[in-house]
Amino acid sequence: MLAGMRRSQLDGPAEERFWDGVQAAERFFMGEAEVQKALHKLVQTLETDGTPYAIVGAMALNEFGYRRVTVDIDVLLTPEGLAAFKSRHLGRGYVEQFPGSRGVRDAEHGVDIDVVLAGSYPGDGKPKPVAFPDPRTAAEPGARVALLPLRVLLELKLASGLTAPDRLRDLADVQEVIRVRHLPRTLADELDPFVREKYLELWHAVQPRREE
Repeated sequence: MLAGMRRSQLDGPAEERFWDGVQAAERFFMGEAEVQKALHKLVQTLETDGTPYAIVGAMALNEFGYRRVTVDIDVLLTPEGLAAFKSRHLGRGYVEQFPGSRGVRDAEHGVDIDVVLAGSYPGDGKPKPVAFPDPRTAAEPGARVALLPLRVLLELKLASGLTAPDRLRDLADVQEVIRVRHLPRTLADELDPFVREKYLELWHAVQPRREE
């Protein structure tokens, strides 16, 4: 350190926020976070009601080998499914995020649930070749949850990141899935042409660099 320069010191509140974040991440990776409890509750509720759905967003990435902490849930519903869910469950463990909002909040666990509707468009919301599919035909049901196929999830995230400057996280998600799953370059051939070039760009970015 240069003579006469004082080292700055981390203040108490900043350090406390750091440790709070560490503990939150630990609970998440142990499967004990409030968002995971809310997810189990939501899935059980939708399954019991017979409502077609698919979990999308950050929580869905866990299925494909990319684990990252999140504090909310994204779920794909039809307009009819959302209306039915609200009529049955608002005031019974769920509330609207704000009056008239599409999204709801799990009041028990304090977790926001963001709803995307079949037929809507990712990213900037403007019409484009890639749209959110109908979960009645696109979702892949498992023993405990219904998800979208990886190809469909990648198309949605690529289209979102391409058209919304505030959604660059979606492009980073795709890049990390490519990395952890070792996805092939040829997967681009299965994607919609609207997002194909961006997939290839991200694919090339994660390939090992050769020494000159």
